[in-house]
Amino acid sequence: MDNRGRVIAEVAGKQRLAEDIFCLKLTLPKAAAIRPGQFFNLYLEDGAHLLPRPISVCEAKDRELVLVYRRVGFGTNAFSKLGSGDHLPVLGPLGNGYPLEELDVDAGVLCVGGGLGIPPMLHLTRTLREAGRTVETVLGFRDESFLLAEFEAAGAPLYTASDTGRIGEKGTVVDVIRSRSLQPEVILACGPLPMLAALKGFAEEKGIRLYVSLEERMACGLGACLACVCETVGVDEHSRVHNRRVCKDGPVFDAAEVVL
Repeated sequence: MDNRGRVIAEVAGKQRLAEDIFCLKLTLPKAAAIRPGQFFNLYLEDGAHLLPRPISVCEAKDRELVLVYRRVGFGTNAFSKLGSGDHLPVLGPLGNGYPLEELDVDAGVLCVGGGLGIPPMLHLTRTLREAGRTVETVLGFRDESFLLAEFEAAGAPLYTASDTGRIGEKGTVVDVIRSRSLQPEVILACGPLPMLAALKGFAEEKGIRLYVSLEERMACGLGACLACVCETVGVDEHSRVHNRRVCKDGPVFDAAEVVL
């Protein structure tokens, strides 16, 4: 651990899952204690790029941490060039994760992921299944799939949708929920804002409790810089305005508490 609290993790492997989507496996002590929905900050040590890249946890078991990300800029492109045996400074786990301990043990849970909100649903689905919970999963893709074999191996009923209809049903995740007549008591979701907003409308219509993991650009990842605030219904005790920090107070929120 360095003087900023970061751990130097060793790269155990890397895999390209789809166009510009990569899976990075890191060796990390106590990875099994990471909560579904938490994230890690990944750092470059080139002296020119100081801000970290926040990436959600896809899987965490034993001493292995799995992160899935899209290559979109300098930082993620640099991560895509790492190989086994390389080292990477990371900070985490960060954020609050999904409040699984607050859910009724008998409640039917629906995990919904879209785009780069799909990877954290794998950790969540597996954790719920291992706890003996009743869980189903709905995934929304554009026109290229990834991690489907891993989700199928997780053992929960799986439904998919895509913009083109090449993967599962043509349409949105809400279209799938309606067409399959799924009736969860709780929905746990992560994905782009339009998807989360549509889920919130559906959840309000059906009287279903919904928790969402928000995606925002972050600077510190620790709640100090206030760069990643989201609009909230109530007043935040920290800032005294209708904002909350996604990195520190989230990234998971009760959907009733945030404006989508």
